[in-house]
Amino acid sequence: MEELKNLEAEQLEERKLELNETIQNLPFEEREKLETLESEFNAVKAELEERAKAEAEKEEMRQLVATEAVETRTVAEFKEEKREMKTNEEIRASQEYVEAFARYIKSEDASECRSLLTTNVSGYVPVPVIVDEIIRTAWDESDILSRVKKTNIKGNLKVAFELSADGAYVHTEGTSAPTEEALTFGIVEMVPANIKKWIRISDEAIAMGGEALIRYIYEELMKRIIEKLEALVIADIAGAKTVADADEASVANITEAPSLVTVEDAYAQLCDEAKNVVIIMNRATRANFIAAQAAGNFAFDPFRGFPVLYSSALPAYNTASTNQAYMIVGDLNGEQVNYPKGEGIVIKYDDVTEAEKDMVKIVGRQYAAHALTACKRFTVVKKPSAVTT
Repeated sequence: MEELKNLEAEQLEERKLELNETIQNLPFEEREKLETLESEFNAVKAELEERAKAEAEKEEMRQLVATEAVETRTVAEFKEEKREMKTNEEIRASQEYVEAFARYIKSEDASECRSLLTTNVSGYVPVPVIVDEIIRTAWDESDILSRVKKTNIKGNLKVAFELSADGAYVHTEGTSAPTEEALTFGIVEMVPANIKKWIRISDEAIAMGGEALIRYIYEELMKRIIEKLEALVIADIAGAKTVADADEASVANITEAPSLVTVEDAYAQLCDEAKNVVIIMNRATRANFIAAQAAGNFAFDPFRGFPVLYSSALPAYNTASTNQAYMIVGDLNGEQVNYPKGEGIVIKYDDVTEAEKDMVKIVGRQYAAHALTACKRFTVVKKPSAVTT
């Protein structure tokens, strides 16, 4: 092996030809040795080719460095060249962009963020990837909003729903043709509005900077905005009519106290299209149902196995007024939310209004529309005036 390394590539080729001429006359054992030698030869040849390639690359680099063009380039220009090789997605995921975006939130000067991006962007400055993750996680963790229909259509949105329709017919051969279906649609118009929430934080909190500041701001504002939008969705359902008209879908309505059959009675009022049924109530109301279950010796599940979602947008049964909705049973696919500008939130930073207190206002807003878009997908359960036994 060492002997082979000392030979030039051309000599190795000559040696190989010589060996090939005598290979047929060698005994089996010798041919086996020759195969081993040939394998070693190929390995050495590959090593020599790699060495030659590396030397050529080094020489090319030495020649480039020797030119005036390379010598006069600045460190910033080398960084710019490296940046251009990255996509905007990669840049938005970098710590450098996170820090720049944190400074943008405080100063509203977007020039640093825009200079980092490889392509020009108009309108709002793209948020770092970590903000995308925060927003996506927040929506996914919303038990209510993750179940409603979702669209991203700009402007006012009109959604048709079935107001009334005839069923199908059984047609007997030779008889008159069945009557044409009488289908009537209603139209719900969804008008978007800004849902806003602002927080006030100290200069010391602002000094956190970078990812810590961004996470604190977006997680807090997203939490509050989602809570408000959930409350608006529940209000759509709880306040809906029991008889649909041309511009509003309807819900079913019962008036019952929590008992072993309340959810069953509510479920019985739903239309056939209500598939993924859930129960929405205040967490405190659960105690009333558990009390009813205990009174029945735990022989029956008062929730019928349906998922129970909790929201303080509905009052607890014990504190609800007479005839006030305290529970909703139904399929959240009957509600729709439209986000004309996407599911992200827009941040506004104000360090002037309360500057004398060393406090900073940060406002977040989400542009959204919401409406009930299907009939009888929900039953609203209201508190009776008195419980009869």
